[in-house]
Amino acid sequence: MKFKSLAFFVLPTVALFVVSVPALAHHGFAGRYDEEHPFTVEGTVLEFQFMNPHSAIIFEAKDKNGAVQRWHAELSGANALHRADGWDRDSLKPGDKITIIGPRNKNGSNDMNLSHESKITMTGTGKEIHNSFKGAQDQ
Repeated sequence: MKFKSLAFFVLPTVALFVVSVPALAHHGFAGRYDEEHPFTVEGTVLEFQFMNPHSAIIFEAKDKNGAVQRWHAELSGANALHRADGWDRDSLKPGDKITIIGPRNKNGSNDMNLSHESKITMTGTGKEIHNSFKGAQDQ
């Protein structure tokens, strides 16, 4: 009898722990991206991946020396982007010029996470297509 009641408590606890650890590791935003110093980059879209659980923009941008570099910007999932900003799979197309402001990877790689505070503007027209900055919408 004691074994059954112990198993009734231990098994769900272990199962909850096993499920929650990967979720915490997957969403380790603060340790990886620098929210304190938003980074601005202008580039040309190569590919837009509109999917769940995370969408992505693959784009090219020139560094300060003029060398072209490939960038990756991760966004929220397709469902969240559609609800928040009305996006669909054609919201960004190869060749579109964009300006992104958002957290860059702390290790200096060409990797950004735009699922938190960020802004995306169409460079040519100035049309803002995404702005998730809290409070200060004119970032």
